[in-house]
Amino acid sequence: MQSTLRTRAAVLEEIGRPAPYGQSRPLRIDEVELDPPGPGEVLVRIAAAGLCHSDLSVVDGARPRPVPMVLGHEAAGVIEEVGAGVSDFHTGDHVVFSFVPVCGTCVPCQSGRPALCDPGARANTLATLLSGARPFHRAGERLNHHLGVSGFSEYTVASTTSLVRIPAHVPMEKAALFGCALLTGVGAVVNTARVEVGASAAVFGLGGVGMSAVMAAKVAGSHPIVAVDTVPEKLALAVRLGATHTVLAGDGAVEAVRDLTSGGADYAFEAAGSAAVLADAYSATRRGGTTVSVGLPHPEQRLSIPAVSVAGEERRLVGSYMGSAVPRRDIPRYLRLHEAGLLPVQELASRQIRLDQLNEALDELVSGQAVRQIVVLGERT
Repeated sequence: MQSTLRTRAAVLEEIGRPAPYGQSRPLRIDEVELDPPGPGEVLVRIAAAGLCHSDLSVVDGARPRPVPMVLGHEAAGVIEEVGAGVSDFHTGDHVVFSFVPVCGTCVPCQSGRPALCDPGARANTLATLLSGARPFHRAGERLNHHLGVSGFSEYTVASTTSLVRIPAHVPMEKAALFGCALLTGVGAVVNTARVEVGASAAVFGLGGVGMSAVMAAKVAGSHPIVAVDTVPEKLALAVRLGATHTVLAGDGAVEAVRDLTSGGADYAFEAAGSAAVLADAYSATRRGGTTVSVGLPHPEQRLSIPAVSVAGEERRLVGSYMGSAVPRRDIPRYLRLHEAGLLPVQELASRQIRLDQLNEALDELVSGQAVRQIVVLGERT
């Protein structure tokens, strides 16, 4: 077993540098050192990683994390080495990461809600692996880990509890998106909301997660499916993915959704990460309907809704983190749906980029034009 490995990685040097990021360059592409995997951990060669709004929220400070940090939480790769005690994964296995490591023994895990794993949440907040380790370092300085993944690196070390084995024939550029966009968006529909056949649905915000929710609503048999966003091109893509109607966000959008759903949607999904958009989604939901909060607004944002409507109209407002997922159950299920042609994940990929294009890619993400930009690392697998 080698002592350390050198790898190129995107390191977030400080939080809050101003846009445009192509100029301020918050991410430094650097050669760093990586410790070998410890007990219960594996070394993974990253093949592809998606750039998500959750990455941007760390860069701009909406979701503060310790820095310097090797960023990236939506990725897929191949196991190169296993640590002591690892028997359920082997060298050569193809894997997708889930961004909450799962201890398996805490109350949420034992209750079938591993997305809320207590030790996993603590490790993610502290920017370590589940073991407490920080395997990346540079010039003697330990670098922080991003959500147990740190996928913007040629190699990473992860706990096996952050991994799901996938078939080797699945292209990595597709597989990576199942670790966040699909896991979160599809899960919000089928796990959190449990949308019934024929129920109406509205999706506010059409990034990778929102588009995945649109696809899942179609799979669930929802009708009508109304997609809402500020970008006309995204609305057109949503139609290709299953939306029956589209609404350009802005004044009058709530009323338009209510008209299209005969008085309000049975289910409304907010995937924009905005309290104001969440309030619109709630307003667009019918009496007795369910509003699902999927995005992650800035911690200082506050939601204002008529309190009487919760009891007086039997309205439900529920949260969905990581799609209320059980990753080792759900990722294989969603892959099968994709192979059946029901989740065309390839439509989410706006473009492929290199590691050294990430700062400019952040600007594309801020503009709202991109759904998912895929970082392809090393040899394509």
